[in-house]
Amino acid sequence: MLLAADQTASADREPLSYRIVEAVADAEGVDPTDIEPPTHDALYDVVNPEALDSLFAPREDGSTRTQGQVAFEFCGYDVVVHSDGQVDLSR
Repeated sequence: MLLAADQTASADREPLSYRIVEAVADAEGVDPTDIEPPTHDALYDVVNPEALDSLFAPREDGSTRTQGQVAFEFCGYDVVVHSDGQVDLSR
């Protein structure tokens, strides 16, 4: 099963790390604030959220970063984060 996070205008204002939590919450059918220990993993136990947010953030001159992706496991999902901000989940 492959799920992609909703790409809305509001997603552009949210940190990438929060969009990951939102995607998992959506897949689990819970509120994003429910994605926390002890029921779920903490994102910071898996990946550094600040580093992830800055990895694909625009450069100081406003230009976009080169294409790439980061993959890791979080809350039982294989998560792939793309440089354009898309978050894919699969079991």
